[in-house]
Amino acid sequence: MPTYLTPGVFVEETSSGIRPIQGVGTATAAFIGFTEKGPVDEAVLVTNWTQYTHTFGAFTPDAYLPQSVYGYFLNGGGNAYVISLGTGAAAPDPAAETPAVPSGRAPAARGELPGAHGRPALTVALTAADGPAAGPVVVEVEDATGTGTATGAGTGAGTGPDGDDDVFRLVVRRDGRVVEEYDNVSVKRGPSFVGTALKKSALITLEDVKGAAYARPAKGTSVALAPAPASAPPAVARTAGTQPALVGDLDAGRYIGDTAARTGLAALEAIDDITMVAVPDLMSAYARGTLDAEAVKAVQLALIGHCETMGDRVAIIDPLPGLDARAAHDWRQEYSGFDSKYAALYWPWVKVMDPVEKRATTIPPSGHVAGVWARNDATRGVHKAPANEVLRGVLAPAVAVTKGEQSILNPVGVNCLRTFPGQGVRVWGARTLSSDPEWRYLNVRRLFNYVEKSILDGTNWVVFEPNDRYLWEGVSRTVTAFLTRVWRSGALFGRSPAEAFFVRCDEENNPPENRDAGLLTIDIGIAPVKPAEFVVFRLSQYTPGAEGND
Repeated sequence: MPTYLTPGVFVEETSSGIRPIQGVGTATAAFIGFTEKGPVDEAVLVTNWTQYTHTFGAFTPDAYLPQSVYGYFLNGGGNAYVISLGTGAAAPDPAAETPAVPSGRAPAARGELPGAHGRPALTVALTAADGPAAGPVVVEVEDATGTGTATGAGTGAGTGPDGDDDVFRLVVRRDGRVVEEYDNVSVKRGPSFVGTALKKSALITLEDVKGAAYARPAKGTSVALAPAPASAPPAVARTAGTQPALVGDLDAGRYIGDTAARTGLAALEAIDDITMVAVPDLMSAYARGTLDAEAVKAVQLALIGHCETMGDRVAIIDPLPGLDARAAHDWRQEYSGFDSKYAALYWPWVKVMDPVEKRATTIPPSGHVAGVWARNDATRGVHKAPANEVLRGVLAPAVAVTKGEQSILNPVGVNCLRTFPGQGVRVWGARTLSSDPEWRYLNVRRLFNYVEKSILDGTNWVVFEPNDRYLWEGVSRTVTAFLTRVWRSGALFGRSPAEAFFVRCDEENNPPENRDAGLLTIDIGIAPVKPAEFVVFRLSQYTPGAEGND
């Protein structure tokens, strides 16, 4: 109370006791991956595609992040933080050695297939597991299946069944006999990537794809791989080599980063407004063989752990490339086994137009899905499940998903991307990866994130206030006013606020011993709306005038 010493009329402004809680944003994404340029290992905020290209450059042929960020903004995304791990490309370094076999199998011999204009294209290795007693192995380059003609002299190009003039055929011979064949493969990343095909080989392993232009192996060239003697150590061929154009070696640790150094995923811990996180270029590293499936799983586990620790964001998980429905189910259930209410998985990959190559290519879906989340939040609200929404900029899913295939994937938390006649490509699932039924639906998790963070940020004024009934009543009024607005937006289930939520802050949950310890407890319960995932119309025959129809 002020002290008055002079007679007169005075005006005092008093507080109403209600301090409004402002709802926090729900649609700020974070992406980690490779870029054409820009700062490395630094979280940079971009608000549109033009700003992204100014900072990080445009599309690059060996990275999924630019396409993912473009898809994010195209689908309605707003703010986004981007962490670049470098270009992910390779620059010549005569002193460097050929990288080790990504699969972990020790090579007995290595060799290169030349590419266009003399540039090296492929480095392959004979697996030591095959044994030194076996005969020599020869890898030959032929035209794509069914053409027999090349489109350019010395380029090794053929025309595949889909009109692709960059595909070729690899034939593996032993003692003059064909033992393995790989049709319509390409050094360009995508479903026909030669590295994906050679993962099935029992004899050879792809070690590297060299050159920023991804030179094709020249037609008619071959490389002989002679097994080393049993007593000799594995041969290491000195070649022109590569020096990755990024800071440090690219491994799982580069993605996970370091909290103290503010690098990688750990750099996002210092940013409060992020609500969704995706790492699309985890899959480009896997496709080129830099990371194996175990490393991919390690990074995805770290991503989920980050979201669980922060408690205010959700991870958008990409599946491995080239999975059919059964493989996607097995990968999710048997191999990855993720169980988290802070993560969602979308399958299959999506086909988009590659602005560099001017043709369709497949990319992970996480960037486009993040944009759908943002658009859904802006048009309907975070309480609405981000499903049955069109994916803008997507030509088609990489796999045409059937109703039967989704019936085995939806129960295990795999959200499918499907095409419907006249309705485009749509997100057709809204589940988390949690086994807890209470947290089955993605919109429930994200609604709680919104409510929790809004109340947390809007009640900082309570700290150090006298812990008495006046404070309890003030907090209750403030939170009740906020939740009433949430209920009116349609986010809570109930015909009245009393049915939709409760707020309790009194002597019962604030006994003397808690007050002596400096604790103030406010119990809040909300009834979130849940999506109509299965819509059932019950039809029966109706006979006018029959008994029971009056």
